[in-house]
Amino acid sequence: MTTKPVIVGITGASGAVMARATVDALLRRDIPTVALCSNAARLVWQEEMGENFNDTLVEWQEHPSFTHYPINDLRAPVASGTYPTAGMVLVPASMNSIASLAGGLSGNLLLRSADVCLKERRPLVLVPRETPLHSIHLKNMLTLSRMGAVVVPPEPAFYLKPKGIEDIVNFVVARIFVALGLEDSMPDEMQYQGPEE
Repeated sequence: MTTKPVIVGITGASGAVMARATVDALLRRDIPTVALCSNAARLVWQEEMGENFNDTLVEWQEHPSFTHYPINDLRAPVASGTYPTAGMVLVPASMNSIASLAGGLSGNLLLRSADVCLKERRPLVLVPRETPLHSIHLKNMLTLSRMGAVVVPPEPAFYLKPKGIEDIVNFVVARIFVALGLEDSMPDEMQYQGPEE
């Protein structure tokens, strides 16, 4: 199990439930977790989750392994490559954030932290939430993939016969754990059980 923190970047794309599940899964395993949330993500959070992001922060901050930095705090430790982390996941990852990273733009703490992961060759996982995808979206993801990022589209594993959204979200979070190299920390409910008989 890693003692280095995992950064969870939450952007303004649809899919707040996946961000919530990712942070919850990391904290259940006592993995140090740093959350960064864009202003647009806060609006989406309210719309999709029916709760204020600040209320969720209060809940997470009760856990000793959790840290949060404001999106414009470029003096935060995660803005520097000298601060060791286990990697970062953008979940969900907006096409705007992906385009910014592909173009080398890092105007806020979330983008700066992701850029640090790229330059330090640390795991960077992108969970895009846009469909359909046009050529520029695909080109930007290809650019980042060639730089070492792992793209994890949140697609259902139909062979597992998911019974609802929770099953689908758990599968995506499990794939995030694998992409970050945290298989040894993966919650039991996210382990592949094989097809039902």
